[in-house]
Amino acid sequence: MDDHSPKQAPPSQPHVGLSESPWAEKVSAQGSDSDLFSVGPTSQPLTPEDDLGDLRSAQVGPEEDPTCPPGISPDVIELPEVNPAIVPAPTLRERIAELGKEQQRLQNLFGALAFALRSFNNLNQILELTAFVASHLTDAEGGALVLFNPNGTIQLEQLHCSDLNRREQIRAEMERITQTLSAQERATPTEGSLPLSVKIPALEHLLDERLRQKLGPDVQLFGTPLLIRNSVRGRLYVFSCQPDYHWDERRQQMLRVIADQAAVGIENAELTAALRRKVALEKEMEIGSYIQTQLLPRKYPQVEGLQLAARCRVASKVGGDYYDFILIPTEGSPANPETGSQTGSRSPEETEAFRLAIVIGDVMGKGVPAGMLMSMTRAMVRAEALNRHSPARVLQRLNRAMFSDLENSNRFISLFYSEYDPRSHRLCFSNAAHNPTLWWQARTQQIQALDTEGALIGLESHSHYSESCVQLQPGDVVVYYTDGYTEAANTRGERLETTGLMEAIQRAARRYDSPQDILESLFEQMDAFRGRQGSRLARIPPQDPELLLQGDILQEDIYMRPESVDDTTLVVLKLLPDPAEN
Repeated sequence: MDDHSPKQAPPSQPHVGLSESPWAEKVSAQGSDSDLFSVGPTSQPLTPEDDLGDLRSAQVGPEEDPTCPPGISPDVIELPEVNPAIVPAPTLRERIAELGKEQQRLQNLFGALAFALRSFNNLNQILELTAFVASHLTDAEGGALVLFNPNGTIQLEQLHCSDLNRREQIRAEMERITQTLSAQERATPTEGSLPLSVKIPALEHLLDERLRQKLGPDVQLFGTPLLIRNSVRGRLYVFSCQPDYHWDERRQQMLRVIADQAAVGIENAELTAALRRKVALEKEMEIGSYIQTQLLPRKYPQVEGLQLAARCRVASKVGGDYYDFILIPTEGSPANPETGSQTGSRSPEETEAFRLAIVIGDVMGKGVPAGMLMSMTRAMVRAEALNRHSPARVLQRLNRAMFSDLENSNRFISLFYSEYDPRSHRLCFSNAAHNPTLWWQARTQQIQALDTEGALIGLESHSHYSESCVQLQPGDVVVYYTDGYTEAANTRGERLETTGLMEAIQRAARRYDSPQDILESLFEQMDAFRGRQGSRLARIPPQDPELLLQGDILQEDIYMRPESVDDTTLVVLKLLPDPAEN
């Protein structure tokens, strides 16, 4: 059996376990089992077929296995015992599965919180889920959310505790602490009455210490702030009763992320509430603007030898400026004055039995409060004027009637009241600290201020008002205005002032015959002033091309004007030339 001699066995295919073979001697010479499985540079990897061939050769006898050495019994063929150096595959798969489940659990919790922020309209639902997610992500028994309200109170907003037996006890302790701190803050207000959200460092430290003391040494408490626009608005806590609970970096990061998400939810809720309030206020302002527009005269009364023009430009939707035209019947006149003032259909012969009251006023402030006072002033002025009182008497009675209401609201009203008699062409007036009316005389082309002594309506209960009269001539122009015109500013901060208005009246009265054209020119000159760089360019109306071309004045000097900051009202009265003189 020379063919089966060990010398002729292929050296590249040694038989594992052959103790007397040269390969076995080589293994024994190397001295360790670990070297048995080391792969050198010239070794070849074992294949499954090689393993199966070794097993088959170990199970057959020398007669059946041509590679079996002579004299060796198959019973002595043994496989080497292997001590595995790696984790068995089933244990590794279980660990990977556990990590996958933990990651899936974290993703589900974060997904639930994100869904709540995106879908829930109720802030309480979001905050309730916040405390629950915080405790589960940090492997704690519970979580709590404490908010610092802008009104100076501290409240326990949400609490989650897996131990139902201790939940009520923990809730009671936390609520008692927050209520005590709120009472202390209200009892000892700080300078300037700052909200709690800006007095944070000491408050946070005190709150943490109180909670740790009340919960006891067996409860570990950890917290992080809720930041909204760099202002702390609360604290998010987690607590655990496990003695081996470790507050590691991963859990801290988890809690900060959840606190940030809760802060986003609180801010979104506040912004949504503010937007709803703004929309409601805008709707109310639109209603108030519509009512105020309806209260202003919609038609000019027809008065023999007189033309009128008026406009009120409000800075906001509801303004405090006010003007009115009232036809006052003379004694013995049976006609209803309201017919003429509302329809404008009264004939010139009928209007000779009436006097025309021209009123302009300015309520201090803007917006809805000023608009409400303006409406009340309009009604009371009409009531006093129709009683045929003199202008001074009208203001005196108006002041006494409105004093208590204006005093309670801390507001005042300036008012210029005048009456024009179409038979005598006399204009009698009384002023309650309003801007003096400007009278442009056509004969001399000079401007005279019409003013009398008198205090603001609502300033003193027994104010005295004086009265004066002037004789108007054909072609004369009378301009009533509010301070929104004279206080108009340009891009350099310069104001138009009364001198600017006088110059504008001079140009408009000389250039135009219609009071409506004069009114349009006055507004255009004000707009041009507000859009120019200097006062020298301010008083030139843009529709006058020959003035724009004089010197270095160019159309390009007009810039976009700033927004108006005050209501502006103008009333223009012009006495027409006498037809008999023509």
